[in-house]
Amino acid sequence: MFTGTQPFFYRRLSSPLHAARAGVGAVWALALTVAALVLFDPLVLLALTLAVLGAGFGARIGHPLARTLRTAAIVAVPIVAINVLVSRDGLTVFARLGDLGPFGQGDVTVEAVVYGTVIALKVTLLILITTLASLAVDPDELLRAFRRLSFRSALTASLSTRMIPLLAADSGRLAEAQRTRPGGAPTGARARVALLGAVVSGSLDRAMDVAATLELRGFAASRRPPHRSHPSRLWSRHDIAFACSAVAILALTVLGRFGGAASFQAYPLVHMPVTAGTLALCATLIVAILLPFCDRRGIDP
Repeated sequence: MFTGTQPFFYRRLSSPLHAARAGVGAVWALALTVAALVLFDPLVLLALTLAVLGAGFGARIGHPLARTLRTAAIVAVPIVAINVLVSRDGLTVFARLGDLGPFGQGDVTVEAVVYGTVIALKVTLLILITTLASLAVDPDELLRAFRRLSFRSALTASLSTRMIPLLAADSGRLAEAQRTRPGGAPTGARARVALLGAVVSGSLDRAMDVAATLELRGFAASRRPPHRSHPSRLWSRHDIAFACSAVAILALTVLGRFGGAASFQAYPLVHMPVTAGTLALCATLIVAILLPFCDRRGIDP
């Protein structure tokens, strides 16, 4: 993933999430994703966002996650603007922009702003969760687990992830070559498009070379590797903690969605009651997400 000008990749750090096995970390991140997709109450989504940011600092990747938050804000603003221009279901009009051509009558409603903000908050939350998972869950260990199920799928995913640093290096070299031209480096969108085209064409050439190499080595006729008995790795306390956290997050998500604690309706009028159950749901979600990071025995440098 790219944030700013530096690519972010997984590296082993001394944190409870890094110490947990990759499968458990992936399930925990998946539970966060389900919560972000299922829940719509803005207060609950804000609590989830704060908890994910806190989890990033607990995993010692808080600064990259904060930079990702700034990048996500660039995506969130157009989402709100488009929903305000397109939506016509709200009843509380606070501005009339006249005829907007293909968008129809430009009546700006409170409901459209609120719903667009909720969707933007969801997208921001999903970006933060995927960044957290990519920086704190070992992809090699995760692919080794999938290798037992589908060798070719695991090989494809492994090659794809390994190509990302090469693409980043290619773009850096091409940008440096542009800057060494006699007339100076081109600027603007045209230069970016030219750089992107060169990187894409180079990646396609490399993909053909890799495919030919794999075919020559007989990977097309490969079968699932024979099962070998290995001593089972015992679950650590970090594995148990994050597994319990994932179960708690999913249970709280179901409770909030169907129990009425996170009731939210944007159209035709905004209905967002803040009850004791809503506040309790926010607090318990934050505790369930951050509690596994409290146990740092044996992982601090």
